[in-house]
Amino acid sequence: MRFAFKTSPQNTTWSDMLAVWKAADDIDVFESGWTFDHFYPIFSDSTGPCLEGWVTLTALAQATTRLRVGVLVTGIHYRHPAVLANMASALDIVSDGRLELGIGAGWNEEESGAYGIELGSIKERFDRFEEACQVLKGLLSQETTTFDGHYYQLKDARNEPKGPQQPHPPICIGGNGEKRTLRITAQYADHWNFVGGTPEEFARKRDVLARHCADVGRDPKEILLSAHVRLGEDRNYRRVIEDCIALGAEGLDLAIVYLPPPYDPAVLEPLAETIRDSGLLSKDR
Repeated sequence: MRFAFKTSPQNTTWSDMLAVWKAADDIDVFESGWTFDHFYPIFSDSTGPCLEGWVTLTALAQATTRLRVGVLVTGIHYRHPAVLANMASALDIVSDGRLELGIGAGWNEEESGAYGIELGSIKERFDRFEEACQVLKGLLSQETTTFDGHYYQLKDARNEPKGPQQPHPPICIGGNGEKRTLRITAQYADHWNFVGGTPEEFARKRDVLARHCADVGRDPKEILLSAHVRLGEDRNYRRVIEDCIALGAEGLDLAIVYLPPPYDPAVLEPLAETIRDSGLLSKDR
């Protein structure tokens, strides 16, 4: 198994986040670090502080040299996919090819409504998301892209310069929906993130993803499988390992450990040591 960490840029300070990422950059157990893409805190007091995810990630990429970096995941309705493609290429360049491009259909009604950003019905969200995936892949990998969809229309559109990762940075799609999310993942993604749930739920979604892969003629082994695993405020590192063992038995490739605020780099080395002692760490790391 491989390991990563996530610090949501909510209910925190920039200096605290920065300290964690700088420390993690020196600990090779962690292959990547992730933020999220919300403007209000989620699952807590939504009036609290929340840093914008992509700007924060860009600064964190500049403050690190080894970690791969990603937003888990970008709400596609917040930015036109042509704008996001340009952002992704620029960040892939300035990070020396360390970007993981996380995307999702979007779900937060509170912040979308407050900002007047149209979210739409479930069907509209996924219709738009599927179009956005096509636009992104075109702009990230082709010289020009022409696209005539319901939500997006491009004519001989360019995105230059492109990033060093070709044909494009790995695309991670996050979500558990069996009908649309996992089908779109099978069609367009290199990485699927299981948002959370029991090992049994993970296994069921994994099997649904495999069936969708068969439908589009794709080997499911081409898609990295990750999941959030939470470190509680009690810093019970062994519980993290137990969760990883259970998910690993169902085929998990990458455990993304969600760190609890207030962010403290002191949690990283004990977590890394517990991971090393568990025997779960991939032997090539």
